[in-house]
Amino acid sequence: MSLARPAGIPRASGCYLFRDARGTVIYVGKARSLASRLGSYFQRRDGLTPKTQALMDEASAVEWIVTPSEVDALILENELIKQNQPRYNLMLKDDKSYPWVALDLRSAFPVPSLTRAAHVRGVRYFGPFADVGSLRRTLDELAQAFPLRTCTRHKFQYHERLGRPCLLFDIGRCPGPCAGRIDEAAYAERVEAWASFFEGRVAPLRARLSAQMRAAAQAQDYEAAARSRDGLAALERAAQQQSVVLDDHSDLDVLAVALATGRAAVVRFAVRAGRIVGRRVWLVERALDESPTEVIEAAVPHLYTAADVPGEVVVSEPASEVVAAFLTGRRGRAVRVREVQRGRRRRAVEMAQADARAVLARDDLRREHDHRVRTSALEGLGRALGLAAPPFRIECFDMSHLQGTSYVGSMVVFEDGLPLKSAYRRFDVREVAGNDDVGAMTEVLGRRLARGESGDRRFAPADLILLDGGLGQLHAIEDLVRSRGTPGVELAALAKREELLYRPGSSLPVVLAGGSEELYLVQRIRDEAHRFAITFHRSTRGRAMVASALDGVAGLGPARRERLLAAYGSLDRVRAATREELSALGWLPRSVAVTLYDHLHGRGAVGGRVDE
Repeated sequence: MSLARPAGIPRASGCYLFRDARGTVIYVGKARSLASRLGSYFQRRDGLTPKTQALMDEASAVEWIVTPSEVDALILENELIKQNQPRYNLMLKDDKSYPWVALDLRSAFPVPSLTRAAHVRGVRYFGPFADVGSLRRTLDELAQAFPLRTCTRHKFQYHERLGRPCLLFDIGRCPGPCAGRIDEAAYAERVEAWASFFEGRVAPLRARLSAQMRAAAQAQDYEAAARSRDGLAALERAAQQQSVVLDDHSDLDVLAVALATGRAAVVRFAVRAGRIVGRRVWLVERALDESPTEVIEAAVPHLYTAADVPGEVVVSEPASEVVAAFLTGRRGRAVRVREVQRGRRRRAVEMAQADARAVLARDDLRREHDHRVRTSALEGLGRALGLAAPPFRIECFDMSHLQGTSYVGSMVVFEDGLPLKSAYRRFDVREVAGNDDVGAMTEVLGRRLARGESGDRRFAPADLILLDGGLGQLHAIEDLVRSRGTPGVELAALAKREELLYRPGSSLPVVLAGGSEELYLVQRIRDEAHRFAITFHRSTRGRAMVASALDGVAGLGPARRERLLAAYGSLDRVRAATREELSALGWLPRSVAVTLYDHLHGRGAVGGRVDE
């Protein structure tokens, strides 16, 4: 740790900034007490997480800014992160793949439109919306209930010069502002009706159209009454397009988090009058493996950039007090933030969590199927590890065991950034006994290298071999490669639960940039190796447990054991069978069936006399 603890750190709340030797800000944090929080960085090195160790190894200076309160520190932290983009901080990216409804209030007669572009000042936005088809149908129905102009500025000015509206006015789909058929005040009322609808306030609009219909009927203006009736029906159809999540007409927001390795997604549902009327998503790169509570705290300033804050916010994870204080400041009145475990609100939270998981899955697909993204990841990984060329074929090895038993190893293969499942291989560890990951890794890699040297085409030469373990595994495999005289094998070790890579010849880790495509690729490869190893280990352990449970039953050899499991499907079903059912098996002698039953139920002596 090159940076010494500075003197005079205040106990007040505020933000702190770590800088590297070039003066670049590499991390921004906030604290209720700067002295207490910063002190946690200057403890013994082995008390820090590997990522924090890497941060402190790179940091050469620290400074702080005192704020009046922790809420002010949260706001300042958000601004400092946006300004400096520190590599060790959470990085949040707005998901702009969904459309918004926009009303451009800079015009006297605003035009409703769908947009996916960046927001601009003076335009009122509603959404975003996940189902574009449903949204288009909603707009079409709403245009019947409260028609607004939809033409371009050029067409509007043309009909304004003519003094005559277009065909849309004749069929009741435009109020005709170009020809003076509606004034600005009346048009503004219709714009506000659209805003009310998308904010979930449907009941006043329904009452308004019903009153207009009754008044027109009483005045015997049946044509106007029919228009109001049709508008009311269109309003009801538009309202049905919105998802109902609460039947108590509540106004609240739902915040939910879904986590993946090194990443997270935060979803905000705006629920008004019991209906989801808006949705926002932030993708988060978790630079220091931040918890769900920390992710929510970091995302809130991005999700609430305006005063559209309801009195209640339900969250999928416990939220810190600073979140409620920040939202209260945004709203100007008290905001209740709480985690819910049951009831109707829990259903809304589960919907938001499912949506957040879908966002992560969609981001996975985008990265996997975009060749430019994969190329960028491989090139970045090659540069970070100092390879002569980007690695085309990457193999990753992982070990799995249960307290030193049923040791297995797995090899997963990625080519051009995509998994090549036909090349995956599994290894039973035969020579290593006890809890020895290094020995097991050495045995498995020795067998893999031998197969490749023998010309086995299933083990093509690898551009990079990743070892899931750390420096111990790396040193052992270095010695193995050196002893075998295997040329051109590039090695790297990946620290468990971290994204720190170690290369031969150095004890300092390679830290991949947070949010980078190369970091995401390494995480995917590591997770796939772990999944494959765990799956193999479970099947191996299951076979071993079955063999152990049936071992020693006189007359029940390997062939009969296999036939027994094929007949019943599992050991649990064999154990659940009665003595009569086992004795009824035509191919199993009755004496063996009775012995097996007593063995599985702890009766009698295995291999001895059968109690009739």
